[in-house]
Amino acid sequence: MIWVIKITAVVSVLIYLLKLFGILPYISHFLEPVMNFVGLPGEASLAYVSGYFVNVYSAIAAAVTLNLSARSMTILAIMVLCSHNMIVETAVQKKTGSSALRIVLTRTLSGILLGFILSRLWPAEPQAFTGEVVEEHITLAESFMPWLLSLLKLCLKMAVLILLLSILQQIINEFGVMKKLTAALRWPLKFFGLGEDTSFLWIVANTLGLAYGAAVMFQEKEKGNISERDIQLLNTHISISHSNLEDLLLFVSVGGVWWIILLIRWACSLILVWEERLEFYIRDRFY
Repeated sequence: MIWVIKITAVVSVLIYLLKLFGILPYISHFLEPVMNFVGLPGEASLAYVSGYFVNVYSAIAAAVTLNLSARSMTILAIMVLCSHNMIVETAVQKKTGSSALRIVLTRTLSGILLGFILSRLWPAEPQAFTGEVVEEHITLAESFMPWLLSLLKLCLKMAVLILLLSILQQIINEFGVMKKLTAALRWPLKFFGLGEDTSFLWIVANTLGLAYGAAVMFQEKEKGNISERDIQLLNTHISISHSNLEDLLLFVSVGGVWWIILLIRWACSLILVWEERLEFYIRDRFY
């Protein structure tokens, strides 16, 4: 639990400094061609960069100033949900045994590719952007206390949730609930290419998010309750499709189409997991 909070705090400090010194807008400027590639206005790059380095809340805060259409907001939502909070979530997935480079490339490229595919399947409207970008100029005195309070609340929330998850996990193991969960999710997980032992972790990642799921996953790995290969496959799946409750509803509240956001990421996760299973098969068979 402590290592997750440490990672979150360090990254939060770095992002705060990037915002304070006005570096994030410069980073987003270089991504305007990528936004145009996926059928979004260049101004959407700031929302994407904010989500990539920080979280969904910061991405939405930037996106709502742009008055994006349902199409544009849905594309942006897919890209952000594939690759938000990249530094923290990559760090926690690496802690469970996955390759950090593979996770970053998979999440980043998948988000861009899915955005491109949807932009071609869903014709663009005549006016995709009618908003105005508002640049914030903040000083250290104005921003430090709100940022510090926000960080403390986040760390406290993470500590409480991870502790409660650990307790819940012990309870469901003690009373045999895990067997029922495993039985109920056996076929859906098999369809996604995942092992039966990942049922609880899959639920946690899809409801509460990747960081919390990875924290519990690390505990399961230490206890020997889940194999290294199952962890790899689950990490691949949840790297693209996780936090499908709160984060998904947040984007729906600002105009995104929920079933497109959910299904296209599930489809991508399914393809990636089965591709990785093919890698394992080839490795076992020929090496």
